[in-house]
Amino acid sequence: MSACDQRPESLQGAARILSGLLEARTSQTVSEGRAWRMETALRPILRAHGLQDIDELAARLLRDRSGPLETDVVNALLNNESSFFRDLQIFDMIHRQILPRIQQEKQDRTLRIWSAGCSTGQEAYSLAIRLRNEAARWQGWRVEILATDISTAAVDQARSGIFSQMDVQRGLAIGDLLKWFEPHGEDWRASADLRRMIDFRHDNLFDARHPSGQYDLLLCRNVLLYFTPGRRQSVLRLLAEHSHAGSVLLLGAGETVIGQGDDFVPHPDFRGGYACKSCADDSMAVAARRIG
Repeated sequence: MSACDQRPESLQGAARILSGLLEARTSQTVSEGRAWRMETALRPILRAHGLQDIDELAARLLRDRSGPLETDVVNALLNNESSFFRDLQIFDMIHRQILPRIQQEKQDRTLRIWSAGCSTGQEAYSLAIRLRNEAARWQGWRVEILATDISTAAVDQARSGIFSQMDVQRGLAIGDLLKWFEPHGEDWRASADLRRMIDFRHDNLFDARHPSGQYDLLLCRNVLLYFTPGRRQSVLRLLAEHSHAGSVLLLGAGETVIGQGDDFVPHPDFRGGYACKSCADDSMAVAARRIG
């Protein structure tokens, strides 16, 4: 019999405290099913701090909110699930349709990409690999990739570029592995060329500091599903603030902008992509004033 079976009421109380901490620090809400998996996610934290169970952990947190334990707990509870070229059809659309359109329309020869909620970095590295594999096509362009996440642990790993054998086997072609990664003990490390392409930053989408200006391609995949409807609208509003009329937003397969405010609308050309409605309206208004 597990600890969960032995102490259902106590576990619910501790889970409620930990859920409240996660929401206060990240604005993520925890579903009932996810709450029951907390003890598994927190097991390394319990061992590291000499705690018996999450009841003792919750009590410790209530006594001391100023130490590193709180950050360790938040990092452990965040879902950092990621893989290289996750949802390959999305990367194919980026490669074959979206990037060629951006390259055709941009006059300043600058490509700006923001991976919001980048987790441990596989999405950003996947984009960098595709761009480096076509380096000649982007000759003379300034390419900027910003990748942000609220998890300090995830950002630290992403910045290091170190991935386990299991990580690189999930979605990464053997040719790209051998070309852009090097052995690092039992793991693999992204080449310096790839690491230099990406600016990994710890950031909170509800108090964003690092995105600046406008981005041509914005990816915020499998992030909104953890927020309340009101919080989703706030995130979409932020993404719209950093978009222009030609920007493309990509969300996760189970996410949509429909019913989440008026900042984005389905993109007319890229299936599953979204366009900034307010940016397009502003662009049309400027054009109308010029004609008038």
